[in-house]
Amino acid sequence: MVDLSFYKNKKVFITGHTGFKGSWLCHILKLAGAEVMGYSLAPQTKPDLFTVSAIDKDSQIQTAIGDVRNLKTLKKAVVDFQPEIVIHMAAQPIVRDSYEDPVYTYETNVMGTVNILEAVRCCLSVRSFLNVTTDKVYENKEWQWGYRENEPLDGYDPYSNSKSCSELVTHSYKKSFFNGADKAPKTENGGTAVSTARAGNVIGGGDFANDRIVPDCVRSALEGETIIVRNPHSTRPYQHVLEPLFAYLLIAQKQCEKPELADYYNVGPNETDCITTGELVDLFCRKWQQQTGESQDWENQNIDGPHEANFLKLDCSKIKSRLGWQPRWNVAQAVSKTVEWTIAYKDQKNMAEIMKKQISDFIKTKQEEQHV
Repeated sequence: MVDLSFYKNKKVFITGHTGFKGSWLCHILKLAGAEVMGYSLAPQTKPDLFTVSAIDKDSQIQTAIGDVRNLKTLKKAVVDFQPEIVIHMAAQPIVRDSYEDPVYTYETNVMGTVNILEAVRCCLSVRSFLNVTTDKVYENKEWQWGYRENEPLDGYDPYSNSKSCSELVTHSYKKSFFNGADKAPKTENGGTAVSTARAGNVIGGGDFANDRIVPDCVRSALEGETIIVRNPHSTRPYQHVLEPLFAYLLIAQKQCEKPELADYYNVGPNETDCITTGELVDLFCRKWQQQTGESQDWENQNIDGPHEANFLKLDCSKIKSRLGWQPRWNVAQAVSKTVEWTIAYKDQKNMAEIMKKQISDFIKTKQEEQHV
């Protein structure tokens, strides 16, 4: 587990902080006592977690509304803030949306990465940079074992492929300009440790995105409707959103302390938590009934749509062996916490306090309890 005291008074710059994962990360860093600057588009969903959990009104979180495609404004935000740590999460993250608008997807996910790396290159204060990509960067051969970090990168759809490109951009900048570069110009920031993190599918309270299975479950449950599942047999590495976020903070910390630990890391659940979408929805319906007393059903509808992978697993042995990371909540716990958050939201509770409690619960969970 990351030592959150490391982040006390550290200046952390986050792209994509108004999104689902970004909002949760802001709450973690706030608890850690970090000084946070976020750069992002305005929230893209209605409702949105950034507003629901009052990050937009938090004086501890500085916000710059901007587009990562705009190098000038992004560079100015980074250089003016002078961060020690930069975590890049801004992206167009939806597979189906990438088929609808591939140009925007590539502009955001590829040139956005170029731009944030350029900004970091011009900011000598940055000691640690992490680019968050996806488990979908790999050339998916639909095999039964997990992909390792040395497998070929070649995402199929525009979203996945753009993230593969983002990885390659990061690799090039790392070798050319940052820590370990043999011939980096003296005026460049050659002392920054650079890593990427390839995370599996995340679930958790406050995800209001379209075309994701758990938000679809939540919307249907809140409206008393049957959940529609378009591909119940696809297998994914589902994990609670706090799992990769704490892994990101661990990577950023460790490579800051020991630059030789900078690398490319998979972040996913244990193999037993790689389940089908149908099994995930079954879990949601069961947890929803346990916590609300209301029954919930789902049905399979084969809706024609663009290609999506059917089977995907990650081998996470590298981050476990090198950084000592282990997942804490199994998929059943992750779904239960998602339902718990949703009920609190439905009851108009203080969601910032609910998230603070869930983060505290996660930190207190002992690793030996993860399969209870």
